[in-house]
Amino acid sequence: MPVQGDLAIKRGKIVAMGKIEGKGAEEINATDRIVTPGFVDVHTHYDGQSIWGRELSPSSSHGVTTVVMGNCGVGFAPCRKEDHDLLINVMEGVEDIPGVVMAEGLPWDWETFPEYLDRLDATQRDIDVAAYLPHSPLRVYAMGERGANREAATGEDLAKMRSLATEAVKAGALGFATSRLSIHKTADGGSIPSFETDVKELSEICNGLADAGSGTFQIVLDAFQGWDKEYPVIEAVVAASGRPATFTLASGNDAPPRWRKVLAMMEQTNHAGGHVTAQVMPRPIGLIAGLELTVHPFVLCPSWSKIADLSIEEQVAAMRDPDLRSALLSEEFGEGHPFNELARNWEWLFPLDDPPDYAPPKSLSMADQARAKGCTPQEIAYDRLLETDGKGFFLAALGNYENASLESAHTMLSHENCIPALGDGGAHYGAICDASYSTYLLSEFVSGKNREGLSFDLPAAVHMLSAKAARAVGLNDRGILAVGAKADINVIDMDRLRLHLPEVVRDLPAGGRRLTQRATGYDATIVSGQVIRRHDVSTGALPGKLVRGAQHP
Repeated sequence: MPVQGDLAIKRGKIVAMGKIEGKGAEEINATDRIVTPGFVDVHTHYDGQSIWGRELSPSSSHGVTTVVMGNCGVGFAPCRKEDHDLLINVMEGVEDIPGVVMAEGLPWDWETFPEYLDRLDATQRDIDVAAYLPHSPLRVYAMGERGANREAATGEDLAKMRSLATEAVKAGALGFATSRLSIHKTADGGSIPSFETDVKELSEICNGLADAGSGTFQIVLDAFQGWDKEYPVIEAVVAASGRPATFTLASGNDAPPRWRKVLAMMEQTNHAGGHVTAQVMPRPIGLIAGLELTVHPFVLCPSWSKIADLSIEEQVAAMRDPDLRSALLSEEFGEGHPFNELARNWEWLFPLDDPPDYAPPKSLSMADQARAKGCTPQEIAYDRLLETDGKGFFLAALGNYENASLESAHTMLSHENCIPALGDGGAHYGAICDASYSTYLLSEFVSGKNREGLSFDLPAAVHMLSAKAARAVGLNDRGILAVGAKADINVIDMDRLRLHLPEVVRDLPAGGRRLTQRATGYDATIVSGQVIRRHDVSTGALPGKLVRGAQHP
């Protein structure tokens, strides 16, 4: 339960709590504020940004002091020189990071995964990072072209991947990550190297973690194939290797509540001696669409290609032409990346304004508005773009919004084996900006602003954002306020805490653009005893370190 008192920090650790006499070299007045441990996001993709950037925003703007990357089995090591373009192609397709950004931003002064960790260790940044060994690079490194082409691994291949996994964990990998998700595609539309690899391969790699005596198995299952088929993959790997596992879980919007059965299956696994946690987004998993972004409702219409390379202002002017309007409103989408189709899921496509409403009433969907006005959803979306001079955003609620309600997300997060996660910071630069979920959870579920009245009490919300998330992946040295603990801390003004509308900035290598999102209400965020943000503005301090592997209290 919350208590009132003082907290003293020295040399990056909490050294005293309670009533403290004397003066500090620096003091922060936290009267009428809450003081929390730093938050931990176990699902990000800062594999590149942590090399070329110094601030891991948006995450660090939302009280996050530790991130885990390498998720979904994509990353940049191990990698031989001749495979650089292949990994860029994979990351561009799966995580929407422009190839030119990676080509210019990555020095590629590593080959092995331990060498990549050393490069991370030598780079300054604002918050701490930990990294999984990613499956797709591992497979290509061990098998060459056969691995990229998704051929079955031989006994020799398996032995090599197992050995490389052991080497990676001993060097500081937090574990091993993979993806089986069918919509995870390369930039040219192909399946990624890890797609549909068999349980034997996954188990053998995780046995490499067991050989090292540490490491978590992270996986994105292909829910489109059905949980009855996919969840047993986790059961088999956990049983074979004895390693803990963590996976992505979400509800469908209008499908049967299959997630309830998944919770039951996870309970059975854990009751049998396994350790499995599910990662859950506290709000609808959302893709943001707009003319400035990667996808929008007309991006794959054949006539859009005529104006695709124009400025936003020129595109809007062209869209006011009746002939182009008629063409765009009547044309079907051509071929493209599966993500593009999500911008035409009219039943779950909503306007996104300031302040952003991530749980809007169903009546605001493009489909519902069209039914009410007796027109097509295309017309509603088209007119919104014109009315906002091309600047308007749309929220495509992809999941976790069952029956237009947050109840499924709330129920999953209330489960003892579920943690909030899936911020995806460092990826989907032009389509997703979910790294603000910590601010959303506190402002919507604790302050009680959501329209359904769903809530968590403050201690429960803080615990799941910090200690519970950290423990799920073996980071047992953070996430708590206690004497001797790492001094990662937030000072938050709950009365002022709010999210701002995501915005486009162009601060990536090669002038690349990305979505970011600001918050108001963080008086201070502290990493290892240094204030990295004060009143929602960076101080320029860069105390962030590489976290090498699982940590003991």
